[in-house]
This record gives sequence, structure tokens and C-alpha cells, in this order.
Amino acid sequence: MIDIRKLQITTPTHTLVDISLKIKSSLALVGESGSGKSLTLKAILNLLPQNLKLSSDIRSEFDLVRGKSIAYVPQNPFTALSALTKIKKHFSDNYDPQKLFNRVGLDRSLLDRFSIELSGGQLQRVVLAIALSHSPKLLLLDEPTTALDSKTAQVIITLLKQLQQEMGFKMLFVTHNISQAKELCDEISVIKKGQIIESGSAAFIIDSAQHRYTIDLIEANFKYRGFRE
Repeated sequence: MIDIRKLQITTPTHTLVDISLKIKSSLALVGESGSGKSLTLKAILNLLPQNLKLSSDIRSEFDLVRGKSIAYVPQNPFTALSALTKIKKHFSDNYDPQKLFNRVGLDRSLLDRFSIELSGGQLQRVVLAIALSHSPKLLLLDEPTTALDSKTAQVIITLLKQLQQEMGFKMLFVTHNISQAKELCDEISVIKKGQIIESGSAAFIIDSAQHRYTIDLIEANFKYRGFRE
């Protein structure tokens, strides 16, 4: 388990984020834009802007090191890779990505292509393969389906769930989409203005949300009858 206690992100005059999280297997951090989700990821990755101060007490069964035990999948696959570099060159020189390409459902021939030649869904799979090439123990996902159409987004969510079961990494999934959070993660924490307002199993949050903010997120995400089943 990764126990993040009192993670605080502050400016000289304001507290932007003040939360605690426990990542047992897969946790979704759900909230609207500006709620502090992405700042939390940047804090874990040690990538906060210099004008922000971070304090935290993080306890983990392994060292949290970006590029080694931690891998990151960004929001927009279209800007994640250099358009002038062949896909295979985005992997380290001593790593053969063909096995991972098979795992994420990509043809090996795409390794000799450029990112501008690939679709959004293909690019996100490439970015995911690059992240997994480090054999991470923790995968951080920053709204990885936002730039994709709904059908492709569903494919990526299904793939992530399958890969976690196969490879055993822990996962922190940042999203505004509580329906995707329910499908992908065991637990959900809801964040509003840098504070966790409720947490629990995905099923409990969906079925028994207490906070109006959470209820509004659910109603905005689920458009069909029987969504709690």
C-alpha cells in the first residue's frame, strides 16, 4: 500500500491542496477541472512549479522514483511524443518494445512510424507501452482518455484494467469522469478545491454518495437508467 499523509501544496498565501490518500490497488481521484487532481500527480512526480511549496509524509513498500518505480501517462497523447522521432526511438536503446506492443494491441510495424501518422487511440497505447517499459510499481494516469472519442476511450479503459491484472502495478487514476473511475478502480476519492470530501469503494461512492458535489458528478456522467448496477 502507498499511504500519502497530509500532502500539502501551498503558495505564500494560500493552500491549494491538503489531502491524504491510500493506494491499495487502484484508486481514482475524481473532481472537476481546477480541483487539485493534476497538482497532486505533479507533487508525487516531484514536478511542481518552483513557486509552489510541497510538504508530505508518504509511506510506501517501495521507493517512489520517477522513471523507475513510478510511470506517468499524460492527458494528451498528441503532444506527448516528438513528431520528428520514430516511435521506436522513444524507448530506451536497450529495450525491445515488441513484446509490449503485442500486449497493448499494436502492430510491430508502427515502431517505424512517426507519431503524426498514428490515430489518437494508437498514440495513447504507445504512450502506455513506453510507461510500462520501465516495469513500474505505480502507474499515474492524468485523464488519459480526455483527448479520445468515447469508443476509443472505452478501449483504453478496458486495456488498462487488463494490464493491471496481468502486471500487478498499483494505479492512481485522475479523472473528472466518475463512470470511468467506477469501471477501472476499486476505490474512489472525490476532491473539491484541494480537499477530499468523501472516499470509499467505487460501488459505495456510486450507490451512497453523501456530498452534493459527488452526486452532481455522478448525474453528469451517467446518462442511462440502472447505472448503479
